[in-house]
Amino acid sequence: MVFGRSDRRQQTAAADPVTLKILVAGGFGVGKTTLVGAVSEIKPLRTEERLTEAGRPVDDLHGVEAKNSTTVAMDFGRITVNDQLVLYLFGTPGQDRFWFLWDELARGALGAVVLADTRRLADSFAAIDYFERRGLPFTVAVNCFDGADRYPPEAVRDALDLDPDVPVVLCDARERDSARDVLIAVVEHAMRTRGRRPEPALP
Repeated sequence: MVFGRSDRRQQTAAADPVTLKILVAGGFGVGKTTLVGAVSEIKPLRTEERLTEAGRPVDDLHGVEAKNSTTVAMDFGRITVNDQLVLYLFGTPGQDRFWFLWDELARGALGAVVLADTRRLADSFAAIDYFERRGLPFTVAVNCFDGADRYPPEAVRDALDLDPDVPVVLCDARERDSARDVLIAVVEHAMRTRGRRPEPALP
């Protein structure tokens, strides 16, 4: 009887999927909240506040003048890739004054997405530098905004001075399938970089 219960517990444990933590980072207004919301299978947790006149001196709205809210802590979502893999997504705040949260959000992460906007490409450098310094594998995903100039991935790689092994992909953060492909690219790159099957990461 005891053996039977133990055996069932082992079978259940074997069926449990691997859970991995992925960060979604990038500059202010680049589409982090949109990507998490598009791909999450649960209602995403958002910590958004309305932009105010008091914040205008520190929040650069050039290129995103229509933006009226901002993430002040994090976004959180979840996506089941398949029976063996579940991703927990943590969107980082984009403004400099909230970067003190990044170290805590990055703890235990397998890898990261750096969302980029070709109209404000320089805004990507801070996130790229952050992950390079910490040795955290990342993929650059160019969010193809309506009306923005389109460039091939290699041109973006050169402009951002990325290492040759860093994946650069084009995406539409509003589209679930496109966002899902970005996350799969991150996981595959992180697994190649680490050279082994990743350990489960707690959210």
